[in-house]
Amino acid sequence: MSTVTLEKKAAKELDPKKLAARKRIYRKAEPYIWIAPSLILMCVFIIVPIFYVFATAFGNVDKFGRIDGFGGLSNFINVLDNPEVGRVFLNTIVWTVLVVVLSTVLGFILALILNNEFKGRKIARAIVVFPWATTLVIQASVWSFIINKDYGALNTLLKTLGIIQQNIDWTPTPEAFFAWEIACGIFVTIPFVCFTVLSGLQSIDSSLYEASTVDGAGYWSKLFKITIPLVKPSLTVSTVLNIIYVFNSFPIVWTMTKGDPAYMTDTLVTYLYKLNFYNGRPGEAAAISVIGFVILLACASLYMISTLKKGDE
Repeated sequence: MSTVTLEKKAAKELDPKKLAARKRIYRKAEPYIWIAPSLILMCVFIIVPIFYVFATAFGNVDKFGRIDGFGGLSNFINVLDNPEVGRVFLNTIVWTVLVVVLSTVLGFILALILNNEFKGRKIARAIVVFPWATTLVIQASVWSFIINKDYGALNTLLKTLGIIQQNIDWTPTPEAFFAWEIACGIFVTIPFVCFTVLSGLQSIDSSLYEASTVDGAGYWSKLFKITIPLVKPSLTVSTVLNIIYVFNSFPIVWTMTKGDPAYMTDTLVTYLYKLNFYNGRPGEAAAISVIGFVILLACASLYMISTLKKGDE
């Protein structure tokens, strides 16, 4: 190849218009290149499993999980015909509502306290985050030990203080045991709400409170007219995430009772686990998963839409 030809080729490659066009293409493609790994992971670990669950729920499935054709709504009908399903749905609603509502209220109050200046505030914050830092299985095991009738720490403490003379059975009924599970769920959820709200509180400009004080506003007026409106985005995020996490929470119920006796303390997650791995009914378990998915999607969507509407107003 002659020198003239090489010079012409180099000139074409260095053409400013072509270089500018290449840069424009690269700039447009760059964001997609960076998010491509995340998209691939989402497809492999989220979207594909969701499609498989839906296929299982609407398919004819044997006890080994093999899909043999389209089964329509047969799995859903079989699930809803089970006599214990009504109790499981009620337990799930009670579990989710009480844990989310009470942990949100208590976490918000605790965040207000920790937002104030006082000695030992860093230590207090470290203590609050401790339940969140430990695994749910450990937390549930500790709570089971605390309320045990024979050797539990609660009975031992009360007897040592002279408050009781004999051990008390703190779980005489399935409802009582379920109430303790709810208490454990609230305890481990409070730190998440607390620190989410605390981050919102610390972003509020102190001059707003100073101006309201000059105008004669009291504590409650500041709380409802400044604090709550400005931390509402943080509360929205924590509430939506809590609904999803608590609804799908498995370790606490499974570690403390395994849903016993006779499905009396089961939630949807533990119930579908039993259907799949204990009873060999993966199609019905997948149907329960789809029902739970639709419920969560509806709740989260309604909550976000209502919150956005209020924000626009």
